[in-house]
Amino acid sequence: MSNKNPKHRSKSRVSYIFTDADRERFAALRPAIKARLEDFRRVPPEQRFYELCYCLCTPQSKAENADAVVKTLQKRDFERLGFDPVHILRDKAHYIRFHETKAKRLLKAREQWSDIAQMLDSRLNGEEKREWLVENVDGMSWKEASHYLRNIGYNNLAILDRHTLKHLVRCGVFEEVPNIAGKARYLAAGEGFKRLAEFVGAPMDELDLYFWASEAGLILK
Repeated sequence: MSNKNPKHRSKSRVSYIFTDADRERFAALRPAIKARLEDFRRVPPEQRFYELCYCLCTPQSKAENADAVVKTLQKRDFERLGFDPVHILRDKAHYIRFHETKAKRLLKAREQWSDIAQMLDSRLNGEEKREWLVENVDGMSWKEASHYLRNIGYNNLAILDRHTLKHLVRCGVFEEVPNIAGKARYLAAGEGFKRLAEFVGAPMDELDLYFWASEAGLILK
């Protein structure tokens, strides 16, 4: 991965690429994608804590495993009881990498939850809430904070990971997979994603789920 800033292609020199095949597949998946986004908008307040747990578990682990872990945490009333969840995260049935570190992060997030919930209910906009999460919640990168807010109904926040970035290179947004470490690089790459969405004529959130469906074969959260 390059250490340079994202190499954006100039729109005056190179058009973005979204093939006829892409448009056909996207059109076929779009009703399911819209339904999934509507699910996110309907997440009740009492579920927001467990969505945060999900996003703290997902880095470098399977989404399906994180989902199974969170269902177990919820069933065992982790938010109220606050037990050490490390044994759940290291269970081979739904193994989470770096389970000891992530268990500590889940406990810290639980301790902070009243402050986090207050921030979510505040008048800050989505971008301001994302920055607050990055600055205040251990384990919340720009990607994970964007992911979390999308999963509780916020929109137009770029969720950038290696899968998405690969598709952005394929679509001509970047010449190579960019380094997105740090605020400035992440936000610059997000602007590139936003321009592609404008070119396609679809919200960034819909394209994100389309790219994930192209990778995984199903529409994940």
